[in-house]
Amino acid sequence: MKIAVIGAGWYGCHIASSFMALGFEIVVFEKSGRVMAAASGNNQFRLHQGFHYARNHRTRVQSRDGYARFMERYARLSAPIEHNIYVVPEQDSLIDFLTYRMIMSASGLEFVEVAPENYGITHCRGGLRVEERALLTEKARTFFTKRLGSALRLQHAVRSIEAGDDGVWVDGERFDYVVDATWGACLPIQRTVFFEPTLLLYYRSSTVGNFALTAVDGQLCSIYPCEEPEMFTLSSVTHTPLGRFESSDDAWAFLGNLPTAAVDAKRKLMEAQVSRYYPAFQNQFEYVGPQLSVKTKIEGATDDRSCYVEKEGRTFKVLSGKIDTIFHASDTILSMLETEFELEDLLS
Repeated sequence: MKIAVIGAGWYGCHIASSFMALGFEIVVFEKSGRVMAAASGNNQFRLHQGFHYARNHRTRVQSRDGYARFMERYARLSAPIEHNIYVVPEQDSLIDFLTYRMIMSASGLEFVEVAPENYGITHCRGGLRVEERALLTEKARTFFTKRLGSALRLQHAVRSIEAGDDGVWVDGERFDYVVDATWGACLPIQRTVFFEPTLLLYYRSSTVGNFALTAVDGQLCSIYPCEEPEMFTLSSVTHTPLGRFESSDDAWAFLGNLPTAAVDAKRKLMEAQVSRYYPAFQNQFEYVGPQLSVKTKIEGATDDRSCYVEKEGRTFKVLSGKIDTIFHASDTILSMLETEFELEDLLS
């Protein structure tokens, strides 16, 4: 079986690698000059367990289960965080700390309850120290580039996908199936989605150590370590999103024209927000620069960042969630293929 995978982010690379191991002939089309060049290489580099998603059970459970599988398969592509703290602000959170703790406990997630003030955190009712990890993106790029080898076609932007009764033609080349792992940038998606240009900020700190802080749940903020030593990202649910667009191209065009003054204004707002909970922030962190990217999100207020797979003929469209749900995507596609083969056998 010959399968084309479009997009060499975390989802495309994992799906291609997994299907190669099953003996499928794989070609991966990537418009950039390296893997993980778009959203997979421009994010907060967080491997979730589910603590981030108190308002969405499906996302929380997929993250919890995917985290365990990620650690089995790709543990070396991530690094531990010694002090990874989740806190629930007293006045700014959508839920209270006891409710948050109960949700996480009922979801089977392990944590240690901590006093926020012991970490210099203020205006928060309670905190949890949890086991999550930082993704090592450069290490992942090296791993998948070597693993995929000649199956990887870099700097190849797909221009045409034509479906037939016995195959799909990608830029004139026949495949049995196509997996679109571009989150709507290549083929249209059935669900209602929007494209969100985003702004994260990079900071350097030589004093806080291996530390992460996430305030939940609602329009709050987080500090998370990067692969590079002493480097961190600052994110804000309120200030990181920069708009809503109907297409990925429009969102990227907006970022291409984003003035420096707009970044500076957002930086002041984000620093003020995080300083409410971590007063020492501006003394301990030195600003380095912005990170710009585009997220694709499903419409709705439930904070759904879980993974879905849509099938249309011989084409699978992956609506990627968090990095830890890559296994859900590959399993779902294989299940759909098995169902199709079984149906063909019954009809033959």
